[in-house]
Formats: sequence, C-alpha cells, structure tokens
Amino acid sequence: MEEQELKILSLSGILGYGYNEEAFKKALEQDIDVIGVDGGSSDPGPYYLGSGKSFTERQAVKRDLGLALPEAIKRNIPFIIGTAGGAGGEPHLQWMIEIFKEVAKENNLSFKMAEIHCEVEKDYLKKKLEEGKIKPFANNSNLTIDDIEKCQRVVGQIGVDPFIFALEEGVQVILAGRACDTAIFASSPIMKGYDQGLSYHMAKIIECGAMCTVPLSAADVMLAEINKDHFFLESPNPIRRCSVERVAAHTLYEQVNPYYIYEPDGIVDLRETKFEQYTKKSVRVSGSRFIPGEKKTIKIEGVKLAGYRTISICGARDIGMIKNITKILNEVQNRVKENIQNSINPEDYTILFRKYGIDAVEGLIEPLKDLPHEIGIIVDVVGKTQEIANIICAIARSNLLHIDYPGRKTTAGNIAFPYSPSDISLGSVYNFNIYHLVEVENLSETSRIEFIEVGSK
Repeated sequence: MEEQELKILSLSGILGYGYNEEAFKKALEQDIDVIGVDGGSSDPGPYYLGSGKSFTERQAVKRDLGLALPEAIKRNIPFIIGTAGGAGGEPHLQWMIEIFKEVAKENNLSFKMAEIHCEVEKDYLKKKLEEGKIKPFANNSNLTIDDIEKCQRVVGQIGVDPFIFALEEGVQVILAGRACDTAIFASSPIMKGYDQGLSYHMAKIIECGAMCTVPLSAADVMLAEINKDHFFLESPNPIRRCSVERVAAHTLYEQVNPYYIYEPDGIVDLRETKFEQYTKKSVRVSGSRFIPGEKKTIKIEGVKLAGYRTISICGARDIGMIKNITKILNEVQNRVKENIQNSINPEDYTILFRKYGIDAVEGLIEPLKDLPHEIGIIVDVVGKTQEIANIICAIARSNLLHIDYPGRKTTAGNIAFPYSPSDISLGSVYNFNIYHLVEVENLSETSRIEFIEVGSK
C-alpha cells in the first residue's frame, strides 16, 4: 500500500482454533515480515494453569503449526507464539516444544528457537512483597505470604521486551510462556522503530484473528500493515471484509476504559484515533499515541487447589416448582446439612445451584423477572476430597428430585436428567489466588530466555 511498511500475519485467535488454509496461502503471496499467533489465555479459568494442561487439543495445535511452521522457515519469516500451551506455565511450554520438534522432524526443518520461560519463583514474589512492590487489581485483596505458599503455579505476563531481545538475537522462532497478547505482534514493529502507540493498537486488533471482520471469526487469518503514521487491516480471506465498526469494537475488547489500552510499559491513548474505511475490504487506523508509564509492572497470575468438583445437570418444567425454586433450593441446602451433620464438616464443601433460564448468567442483577416455562439446574459441589464432593452432590440431587412444594400434584420425580449417570465427577478445582501487579526494574526480570537449535543442519 505504501513504502516502509511492515506486514504482520496473525494465524488465528488462538493456536489450535484453526484457520482457513487457502486464506493463509493467499496471504503468503505478499511479502510477510512476521507470523504470529496467541497460544492461550486466562479466559478459560484457573484450571489449566493449575493442572498444567492445555484447553486446546494437541492434534488441532499440531495441524495449525504443521501448516505455518514449514512456510515460515522456508521463507525466513520470524514466527512468534505467546502463552504457549494455553496457560503459559512450564508444563505448557514443554508440551508445545514437543509439538514443535515433531513438526520439525516430520518436515525435515532446522531452525534456531528462543524459549521464553515465564513461571515465577516463590522466593522472588516474597522479596517483592517485602519491598511493597506487589499491588492488587481493583477490588482484589492484598497479597500475603500465605497466598504465595499455597500457590500451585504462578506466571508473569511478559510484554514486548523479552520478545525484542530474542528477535535481536536472530532467532527464527520464538515460543513464549505467559505473555500479553499484544506483545506477540507489537514486538517486531517496536524493535524496528515504528510508533509504539500504533504498534500496540495494531497488535490489539489482530491478536484475535479475524474478529474485526464481517463475518467475524477467531478461526481465521488476519493481515496488518503498519507504516510511519498509520496501519491497515485486511483479511486475506475473500469472504471477509474489515469494517470501521468491527475494528473500533475490537479496540474496546477487554478494556476497562474505551480511551486507553494498558500495557506493562505504558498506555495507548485512543482519544485522537481515527478509523477510516480505506477500501471495501480494508480499514486504515491512525492517531493512536503511546504514553510511557511512570512505573513498569508485570501482571502475575497464580492458582491454588480449591478442592474437587462433582456436578449434576437437570431440568424442571413444573411451573409450581419454578415459582418456588428459591425456597426449594434453600430447603435442599438445609437437608444436606442435616443429613451429613455427624459425618462431614460443613466447611469441607460448598454447594452452588445454577438456574439456567432464570438468573444463571446475571445472578442477582438479572433485570428480566418473568418466569420461563422450563429451567435448567446445575448442582455444583466442590469438596475437600472427591469423595466428599460425590456424597454431597448425590444427597443434594436426590433431595431436589423428590422435594415437596406448594401445588405439587405428582409423587414421581419432578426434575429430568439428560445424562446417566446423573452425577459427573470433574476432579481438581483451582482458584486464582494471585492476580496482582508486581513493580519491576526490568520488564524481562520475571522471565528467562533459552536458545536452542531444533532439527539438524
């Protein structure tokens, strides 16, 4: 489009979500400077960080990698992945390294790779806590030594600095643990001297794949071209087009303030940002400005084991039961307590009832109060052990099945189960007990870089 441009290709919203192979090939008809893709997110919750497992399937990840990696190596295009393996801890990083090695072996590839390790040591956190350099987010409580001790795994969400260091070392592939989504795509243009505000804003848009297009999709490629004072966005897939509305909407994605994008080293000011429909398929963005932060901070995420979960899913279609559901569920809670009062400590379990069709999503703030003709109920039990969770769920489910209420006409069960067995053991449950900001002197201090040679020359 213009001289001095840098072209960056995003494969999809997350590695393993898939992308259109023909659109990928069409993108490669241009001179691509960087290929990037996010490998994970904290959105699916704390389980994956605690368990060391990925929420993406191995075969799907290998398919996405198998298409892109050979082309990146053949064309000498830097290939960057952040938040490897879904959560970016050490087991997730090692899981991804094995997939890389498989793909390299099967395609006879050899390349230099930077591994960025992002797990944070407890002693480091304790020292920072003693120095008063760990602060909570919003309404989170202050971090304690006990929180650190109980933590199963903690990661630091790195920004662009470790990526830039690796790129300056001339690697062809960067595989990082927990990372800011934007860092994957902003690191190369920032390293090359492009405007930081534009670089971060561009990265914020393309990190979710084709979510800024019509029709939108997180499972497709997106191309960005950054220039001196603006950037362009365009989908290589002919069925998609970028629109001002979608690009502006995705700018607001995950932001608490519509005018700012927060990064470890500062803020992107969007108050003078301009969105223009450049062609039918592309959007031009300009005016985004970077404001360096007074302090450099890294977000740290840690999880602790909270117990073990068992659930039971059922449905109710009796309007009398639906009208009395709050009283019924309170009564079930009381009956469970009576039943186990001499055998299980009430502090060793929790019961939560999710009422889909009434207020399961919004809870107490649900504005629509009209009753539906049917509801779905999830009996959600977390116990100190799996056995406790199983027992409590069984007692709660059986009482819910046969409880009496005003207007009940039958003596049979008043709820229906879509599955047999009705009780489903889900195993370990984790909670985020560390979700804080740590003030750092160096934005690379929570990470460690290792350079390896993959394949043989």
